[in-house]
Amino acid sequence: MSSAHVLFEDAGQFKAGTILQDSGPSLQVETASGKRTKVKQASVMLRFGAPGPAELMSQAQQAADAIDPDFLWECAPQDEFEFETLAADYFGEKRSVQQVAGLLLKLHSLPVYFYRKGKGRYRPAQPDTLKAALAAVERRRLQEAEIESLSQALSRGECPPAIRAAAVDCVLGRDRNSVASKAVAAATQGHGGSVARLLLATGAFADARAIHEARFLGVHFPGGTAFAADVAAGLATLAARIAPLPDAGVEAFSIDNETTTEIDDCLSVTPLDEGTWRVGIHIAAPGLAIVPDDPLDRVARERMTTVYSPGEKITMLPPAAITAFSLDGGTVRPALSLYIDVATDAPRPAGADGAAGAAGAAGAAVVGDVASAAGKSTARIVNRFSRADRIRIVDNLRHEALEPLIDEAQLEADILPTNLPRREAFEVLWRLTTMLSAERERVRGRRELRGGADFDFRVDDGLVSIRRRRRDAPLDRIVAEMMIVANSTWGKLLADHRVAGLYRSQAMGRVRMSTHPLEHQGLGVAQYAWSTSPLRRYADLVNQMQLLALLDGRAAPFDANDATLFGILSAFEARYAAVAEYQQTMERYWCLRWIGQHPVEQRRFAAVVSRDDTVRLADAPLYLQPSGCPPLPAGARLTVEIVAWDELDLTVSARVVPGTISTARGGEAEALADGGEAAGPEVSGTGIDTAPASAGGADPAPVPEPNDGGR
Repeated sequence: MSSAHVLFEDAGQFKAGTILQDSGPSLQVETASGKRTKVKQASVMLRFGAPGPAELMSQAQQAADAIDPDFLWECAPQDEFEFETLAADYFGEKRSVQQVAGLLLKLHSLPVYFYRKGKGRYRPAQPDTLKAALAAVERRRLQEAEIESLSQALSRGECPPAIRAAAVDCVLGRDRNSVASKAVAAATQGHGGSVARLLLATGAFADARAIHEARFLGVHFPGGTAFAADVAAGLATLAARIAPLPDAGVEAFSIDNETTTEIDDCLSVTPLDEGTWRVGIHIAAPGLAIVPDDPLDRVARERMTTVYSPGEKITMLPPAAITAFSLDGGTVRPALSLYIDVATDAPRPAGADGAAGAAGAAGAAVVGDVASAAGKSTARIVNRFSRADRIRIVDNLRHEALEPLIDEAQLEADILPTNLPRREAFEVLWRLTTMLSAERERVRGRRELRGGADFDFRVDDGLVSIRRRRRDAPLDRIVAEMMIVANSTWGKLLADHRVAGLYRSQAMGRVRMSTHPLEHQGLGVAQYAWSTSPLRRYADLVNQMQLLALLDGRAAPFDANDATLFGILSAFEARYAAVAEYQQTMERYWCLRWIGQHPVEQRRFAAVVSRDDTVRLADAPLYLQPSGCPPLPAGARLTVEIVAWDELDLTVSARVVPGTISTARGGEAEALADGGEAAGPEVSGTGIDTAPASAGGADPAPVPEPNDGGR
């Protein structure tokens, strides 16, 4: 019989064709499809005369399908064999070429049963190996069936329990080889959208908010946000640790939002001699009880910062630690205090006894002396020192109650209302504030921008309210200036004594952190070390540990070349940036929910141009780029109509309402036009249990930092 055709291997597949030319080492072959190809002799498995190539492949496949894999494995030799030898044993002497080719196809299709050892040669798997391999094949089959079932359920709009349980991993793209992830991927491909949108549509997440939260928490809190039950056990000895601290003999008070529960800072104003006052800046002192690598320190180092978002927060420290150190009214608490003795032109109130204590105390460090005058009010710093002590907090004052009673004009004219709490203290604080602000402006070489806006969010049962307030309100300026002088003074104290710290600096508009002091041009200070929010930021807690050791004459926990300190700095910056991004995401989400609370006919909002074609709503920190917006100067006013928005991808579609554009400047518009939109705190205030803008624990920066979002 003429061998006019061949069965050959090509790229791991078997093909049949007609020989056109035989040149010895290779053949010129035409396949059943009409394609001509060069085939090496080493790739030829069979030569045959009939049937034709197409018929052979069809009939060989039928023969292969009729072979039982288990029976074939039992018939095969236990050692290595040629496929034609097995075909002779299996089919007998009257075997056809179709049967031989079919057996070859079957062997090739059963890699679990037979291992290929060369051209046409195979070796059967050992019994135990085969058993394990078949079990794995069955598992894969069942898994694929489950994936198909789950995918079909998702496509029908259902959310099976297995998908719901793995929803966070799916939306984060983790464990892509899991059944749930593969099912979601298959359904998403047919759905035509994103994984997150499919999971939202099928009810795996209650709403878009849950997805935004899951994306953040899944990465940064994979084990959950709860604290271990015994993490604060070390606080049992706190009373004994703070008992030796001197009594400050001051009446301290805080200024925060109504929702603030972690009170990091307080102020006090105590009369000394005629016209001289001692201003105290008191910071909660968890560093007295927390030492590196103890349980509280480890959890604080892991979290790095308290996370705020409208309606929710995740604290850096456990509730027991916050309760122990928060400067709550009616309590006596340990504090790291900076005292500034100020000579002013304000008369001393009647009845003041002046018994405020000596200018210094054991362990006190004198760190400054003279300042200047500003406007009508004069103030002069005659002394300053720092120490750890115990303070009595007499009141937690709230912005919402104080702001209607106090304004800048009244402060400048010394005509504050008699019903204002701590009236004399505010007069002294304002004189010191204006003096310190003027000095920083002199160093910066330009005035600070006024008129920016901050926004406080409140969420109740899914309804959000947004309160707009001026960034440069007198109370904000007072607290901001006190925090700036504390952070810059303590940064200098560390630097002067060659004690390592975590500093923030700004040069040419770029903000960075380092372990050595550098100028902060935006603030107009020679050095700046975050130290005023140790209950909320780990960088502040580290600096407080260093300061307390210095004031106590002990070796500081970290030295300048400590690799651990560099690791803390790097980890803090990364976590802080991630938290800032999350806060902005959640604020934008709640802004969109706030828009949705307005009836359709009331979705026209006043807006102000921030930069280029970007505008910000006047009454919410929502930035957008409306259609129909011509090039306008920063600070221009206009009205925009919100047409549509998406709470998942946080996009907004809006248009400019014709005839509503005004380029008049004034107030906030003037600040915007001068580049002040992004001017704000070193920590963006959220208005949710945190100091807004430049108040409370938020350390202000007249020049913006990256990722502050212009708030």
